[in-house]
Amino acid sequence: MTEDNAITPPGGPGGPARWTSSAKVGVGTARTAASRLWFTLSHGILNEIYYPRVDAACTRDFGFLVTSADGYFAEEKRDADHEVGVLEHGVPAYHLLNTAQDGRWRIQKQIVTDPRREVLIQQVTFEALIGDIEDYRLFALLAPHLVNAGADNSAWVGDYKGTPMLFATGRQGVSLALACSVPWKARSVGYVGASDGWRQLNRDGCLDERYQRAERGNVALSAEVDLAASDGTMLIALGFGVRPEEAGFRAVSSLTEGFEELRRNYVQGWRAWQHALLPLDHPQSRANINTYRASTIVLATHQPPSVPGAIIASLSIPWGFNKGDEDLGGYHLVWPRDLVENAGGLLAAGAVDEAKSVLGYLRAIQEADGHWSQNVWLDGSAYWGGVQMDECAFPILLTDMIRRGGHFAHGELDSYMDMVERAATFILRNGPVTGQDRWEEDAGYSPFTLAVEIAALLAAADMMELFGRKEEAVYLRETADAWNDSVERWTFATNTELAEKLGVEGYYVRISPVETADAASPLDGFVPVKNRPPADTDRPAAQLISPDALALVRFGLRAPDDPRILGTVKAIDALLKVELPQGPLWYRYNGDGYGEHEDGSPFDGTGIGRAWPLLTGERAHYEIAAGNLVRAQQLLVTLEDSAGPGGLLPEQVWDGEDIPDRELFKGRPSGSAMPLVWAHAEHIKLMRSLKDDKVFDMPPQTVQRYLVDKVTSPRRTWRFNEKLRSIPAGLKLRIELPAPALIHWSLDGWATTHDTPTTANAFGLHIADLPTTGAPEGRHLRFTFYWSGADKWEGTDFAVAVDGDDAMFHGSQDPNAPDASRRVAEPAETTK
Repeated sequence: MTEDNAITPPGGPGGPARWTSSAKVGVGTARTAASRLWFTLSHGILNEIYYPRVDAACTRDFGFLVTSADGYFAEEKRDADHEVGVLEHGVPAYHLLNTAQDGRWRIQKQIVTDPRREVLIQQVTFEALIGDIEDYRLFALLAPHLVNAGADNSAWVGDYKGTPMLFATGRQGVSLALACSVPWKARSVGYVGASDGWRQLNRDGCLDERYQRAERGNVALSAEVDLAASDGTMLIALGFGVRPEEAGFRAVSSLTEGFEELRRNYVQGWRAWQHALLPLDHPQSRANINTYRASTIVLATHQPPSVPGAIIASLSIPWGFNKGDEDLGGYHLVWPRDLVENAGGLLAAGAVDEAKSVLGYLRAIQEADGHWSQNVWLDGSAYWGGVQMDECAFPILLTDMIRRGGHFAHGELDSYMDMVERAATFILRNGPVTGQDRWEEDAGYSPFTLAVEIAALLAAADMMELFGRKEEAVYLRETADAWNDSVERWTFATNTELAEKLGVEGYYVRISPVETADAASPLDGFVPVKNRPPADTDRPAAQLISPDALALVRFGLRAPDDPRILGTVKAIDALLKVELPQGPLWYRYNGDGYGEHEDGSPFDGTGIGRAWPLLTGERAHYEIAAGNLVRAQQLLVTLEDSAGPGGLLPEQVWDGEDIPDRELFKGRPSGSAMPLVWAHAEHIKLMRSLKDDKVFDMPPQTVQRYLVDKVTSPRRTWRFNEKLRSIPAGLKLRIELPAPALIHWSLDGWATTHDTPTTANAFGLHIADLPTTGAPEGRHLRFTFYWSGADKWEGTDFAVAVDGDDAMFHGSQDPNAPDASRRVAEPAETTK
């Protein structure tokens, strides 16, 4: 075909670009910084391939079509049964076996990336099971989405120094080149939905080679392999580069080196890394899958050597087949919470260097005021603008875990203390209320966030004390104690219908909102009003339950046999537990709307939340804390049996009756993210915890202080983002302000008055303790502020009642009562 005969394919710019299934069966990359290439597999073919960063998808999918002279047409991803395996446990070099459902043919593939170049190599063997190989024709079909977009791609037929290829280029200056070790019999490009190779072959039985170039659209590349010239076996190389010539050069170089050499180097790199890990392997619960090594593969694959320490949430796009360029979701981002959880998995496996890389990455992307953005691109650029307090506390806990493990070189901890101090300062100035809960939804008091914050403050205190900063350590512990004593007041519901039905005193709720702050107050340094929930809600109080409450045990604040915890476990199991074929799983919370609709249609901003395998791992950790090791081992098996065919753990599993047309089967992965890296980290930590007979990542500071020494606080704290209504008799009242002030106060209705100046501490807070310990019950402490720096009075009086009870909130309270600070907010559905 000459350029003179070339014509523009019809149908440009093509149909709407869509991504593909999130049901991955494999993810992989080389263990070298020289190969900035990552790939995913599902339905027997390649899906998204990422270059040059792990957050930059460059393809939709890449598979094969099979035809014959009698009009036969088949697509391997739809018309074949698929099997997947790894060439060696712990190495993401995959063997795919796709057998035609009509029994006519079989395609075998071995897939690796070139450890020295950005090239993906497939060794493909086509077999005729009915008839001879000459009876069939084999076509490659590739859909480029360069970069993170299916629109505005251009494709053409060309060559690199005489080697026939197909090329594509897109935005951000990224190109790809497709080459084969045997001749192409025909090549064509076209627009998806109109003139792509699938439609050409399905309609005409052959490729139209006049379609040499398709500009600026949703395009596809197609080529026929010369089966006769290869005896059915060939190498297909997909190279990437900044320029088309660079991509072509890399593809040719990999083909020349040969598959055996590439595979050997690829496997050796992974084998060496796996050999250095702890041997947590256990008898395989699923055929041909080493579940431990599968999880280590996931963690390592999602952490690019080119950006040490950055681990994205998932190499998948939830319900991707229903999403276009406008919606990649948040799973190709780094989430500080997930990142620390994943680092914990690496530490549990013995991958200390990788875990320390995470800590170094967190230090580099910390914001100037000490917090971490809700999620970021690899370079640290914020994506969502929210602030979540647990994400600000988790890096402190990771620092302390590495310190306690003896993994810092002499003097190395010193380089992280600025990060720790700034993070602790942000928590002290803005906590304990969370910007949002750990699912990125409601704001308020969350047991999970409180547990992480309190544990982090105690860990920071230990580290500061190591550097002789005893005064700061004392304040950190005092704050942690006061918050710990208030957990029940903030989040424990009593006198509810559910508590009465279950026969328990009460239970911890998912989240309890705080009262909106007074806009006239000097709130510089505190959580901004926009991150707070509304002051009222029409949702019944105290009825939102979540397994998050078990974080109070996981992080050492409450004993597993505490009656309040046992009551909460009853509530969790009554509302959130579901029995599936593999065993019990749990929902995030009642009323969750993140998941497929009832009919199985994909989540589109609304839906019904499904069961999370991750939560089974968290429940197993609770059982370990409670000494129920046999039960925890059973839940480990349930967690592993929730994985897909390749051993990858999904975000959610389908909990309804089978809907085969939507590939939804009870107990099997839903259309949400798979793999979810956080779930694999939890799996590794669970295996380590079972080996050690104790919870691997439980902070010792909280356990010693609250469960062994049973420390309580002699004070309660008033601040503008936590305006106490009352204080138990016998306790001090601590006022914490963002600016220096004189506190003008009275205990007898202003009959007599007192003035107490605040004192600044090292964390930028201005503090005064008022002597309320001797005040009789029924009195009110009334106070206001003279702001010395601004030379003005606050203009508002505040009051705190002295009573005999540090009362918990009640589910039966009037939702229209003026004190809205203890109710549960309506969930606002969001995804990652």
